[in-house]
Amino acid sequence: MDERGVDALLVSVGSDLPYLTGYEAMPLERLTMLVVPRDGDATLVIPRLEAPRVVEQPGAFRIHPWNETDDPVAIVASLVGTPAVAAVGDTMWARFLVELLGHWPSGATQYVRSTHVMNALRMRKDDAEIAALAAAGAAADRVAAELHAGAIPLAGRTEAQVSADISARLLAEGHDVVNFAIVAAGENAASPHHHPGSRVIRENEIVLCDFGGTMAGYCSDITRCVYLGTPPADVAEAYAVLHEAQAAGVAAGVVGAACQDVDRASRRVITDAGWGEYFIHRTGHGIGMEAHEDPYMVEGNDLPIESGHAFSVEPGIYVAGKWGMRLEDIVVASADGPLSMNHADHALVTL
Repeated sequence: MDERGVDALLVSVGSDLPYLTGYEAMPLERLTMLVVPRDGDATLVIPRLEAPRVVEQPGAFRIHPWNETDDPVAIVASLVGTPAVAAVGDTMWARFLVELLGHWPSGATQYVRSTHVMNALRMRKDDAEIAALAAAGAAADRVAAELHAGAIPLAGRTEAQVSADISARLLAEGHDVVNFAIVAAGENAASPHHHPGSRVIRENEIVLCDFGGTMAGYCSDITRCVYLGTPPADVAEAYAVLHEAQAAGVAAGVVGAACQDVDRASRRVITDAGWGEYFIHRTGHGIGMEAHEDPYMVEGNDLPIESGHAFSVEPGIYVAGKWGMRLEDIVVASADGPLSMNHADHALVTL
């Protein structure tokens, strides 16, 4: 906070809260907020009825329970006075921020996003966090292996039914929550964030499966494609390019490179092969306690990759009205090079 010139950090419901306290608050109309002054102890302001769920950590933060007749926003304001610069959590409810504004003189406080403080901490994963990402990735790999083995029936079933099967298997493999299970068949695979529905999966088409969840607080995210039958020449050609592009992106994710270098590496392969106009999104996103967080692998992001940065590498090729494909792994940058959290078969498996 000294380095960033921030006098008070205000963290409400969202992933920053469990990152700092180990407590994951429910999004309620009752305010829960970690108040971190530049000097002095951090305080978790929390409804009294929720306080038993929190373990106070002396030296890290203390707990200030509030009663139903108290004004919790006034309590927060009293803990920080009138800060010159306050870092506000991205997920703070607007009503709480508006109420806080009423406690501070107009124009006395400059507001910045909490990411101004938290990003540097959250982006660099320590050994325990990397182990958690690896465990979540291995669990997702096991589901992908079932998909590749034909253990999850596809033909004749709806995308929604297959999505439900994948979700159930993620939970069976140890995930606490399923964050998404995209299943997109044929022309639907050309929509990167397709919502699986009543579309029946047929023979002789591609099926894109992008799924992940949260396991022991950390996320998995993997995308694999299968083809029901023999892929036509254009699909096989495009997938070979995609496979090469994904490997190039992973190889570019080294310590000291810029985040945009990962995007450039994957995009160059796809563009040089003549498919550039069909790659319509960035190459990757950071991952950790959230499925999407900093850093982002996108053109224009010249942030240097550091050891412990965790991110996806997921180029795609999408031909509207016909088919789409994407190949995704989670990667952690290290002094020894990029470490993949996923090892499921990268080929376009045919069933």
